[in-house]
Amino acid sequence: MKYVIGVDLGTSSVKVLLVDQEGIVNYSVSKDYPLIQQHPGYSEQDPEDWVEKTIAALQQLVTESNITPDAIEGLSFSGQMHGLVLLDENNQVIRNAILWNDTRTTPQCKKIDQQLGGKLLEITKNPALEGFTFPKILWVKENEPENLEKTSVFLLPKDYLRYRLTGKINMDYSDAAGTLMLDIVNKSWSADILRTFEIPSTICPPLVETEDYVGTLLPEIAELTGLSSATKVFAGGADNACGAIGAGILSEGTALCSIGTSGVFLSYENDKNKNYGGKVHLFNHGQKDSYYTMGVTLAAGYSLTWFKDTFAKDQSFDSLLDDAAQSTIGANGLIFTPFLVGERTPYADAKIRGTFTGIDSSHQKGDFTRAVIEGIVFSINESVEIFRNYGKTIDTVISIGGGAKSELWLQIQADVFNTRVVKLQNEQGPGMGAAMIAAAGLNWFSSLQECAEVFIKVDKVYEPKPENVQRYKEFYQVYKDVYPHTVAINHQLFDLRNGES
Repeated sequence: MKYVIGVDLGTSSVKVLLVDQEGIVNYSVSKDYPLIQQHPGYSEQDPEDWVEKTIAALQQLVTESNITPDAIEGLSFSGQMHGLVLLDENNQVIRNAILWNDTRTTPQCKKIDQQLGGKLLEITKNPALEGFTFPKILWVKENEPENLEKTSVFLLPKDYLRYRLTGKINMDYSDAAGTLMLDIVNKSWSADILRTFEIPSTICPPLVETEDYVGTLLPEIAELTGLSSATKVFAGGADNACGAIGAGILSEGTALCSIGTSGVFLSYENDKNKNYGGKVHLFNHGQKDSYYTMGVTLAAGYSLTWFKDTFAKDQSFDSLLDDAAQSTIGANGLIFTPFLVGERTPYADAKIRGTFTGIDSSHQKGDFTRAVIEGIVFSINESVEIFRNYGKTIDTVISIGGGAKSELWLQIQADVFNTRVVKLQNEQGPGMGAAMIAAAGLNWFSSLQECAEVFIKVDKVYEPKPENVQRYKEFYQVYKDVYPHTVAINHQLFDLRNGES
């Protein structure tokens, strides 16, 4: 039997999967690393932590799986998007990486809007938002000019990790699409954007396809991990593109709901000129010459984690969800908005904050838990609604991540989205997508679609229940009213807390 490894470099941990030719995960290892949050709104990591933990995870995988290293033929990557890694002329890291969930760049986003206007949407298909990479580069230019002057090249997180394992510097289109510097249709760095802000084009890395073979492991990395130095390495892609591949979102009509720290609703798109007016993101897919559209809830699974850590620290997630199942549709008249760290789709509002609305003395912990779960799904449904309003057909949703681990949560998704929701047998998210990229790159299969037919297997299908659909529509309308009625209050509180007037 032959094997590939999928490396998923996430926000809080790296996960490595050993997958055989039939799509079976034979072994997996996960290693955590810390966030660095020096100021409110700042979110950074030390790239060396990614390298150290990935090497440790690969070493453990090779040692404990008892698979002959020569049988592991290929490796590829999925990675957290948007994070800025700056390297000097010796390819040494200049400063901590600034991550996707860092919100310090509001002034830079305003400046991008002022100077580029509609041209930005025309070139990148996306609006200027704090999470993207380009505003972070401008922040460094304005606040740490000496660091930008030292910069020889910028990379995204998984690209830096791949460089450290192979010695090769490049970036794939699916991840580059999230920088706000890529001409998405022409698949090239935008000279217009770089020229407007006097950013040297020389700091932009060479671009490659997600499935491209980029080299083999460095001898010293092979020795540290126990892998063969002949292991072929393929470029890999952005976590959302890899999540789409790993769930088989490779043709029209299928969509992905991924609930992790953030929540993503992603739909396949084959029209590169489709215009959603910047209301949702449009990025290059990991599948060549394909695209995907995506709406984002910034604090999806994070909202439930926050709730548990704050109000039910000693209770398991399973127990909390059991409590939620005892509540009713609409959580006995309690609405939660998951805006704990601001919101992306559809509001693009870094200052908005979450609310529980409708609290009375009869509400129990189970009601609050259910309100959190429903609020997360309501938020994701705002993306679903946008897609449908623009004429997209969504008849099947593949659910992955934390939201796919609970029957209650899966049925709520089916009822709120009003479509069939599919749970996979062996759901491994972006890590499986990375493994599939390696498998296709090695020519085990003629295409990613052919690979998906072998690797991806359905476990259970959840159909919407008409009576639940109607009830949820009523509560969803109330949910949508909360933002416009609280936005001014939340902005005032945000400014007061941060000493602004």
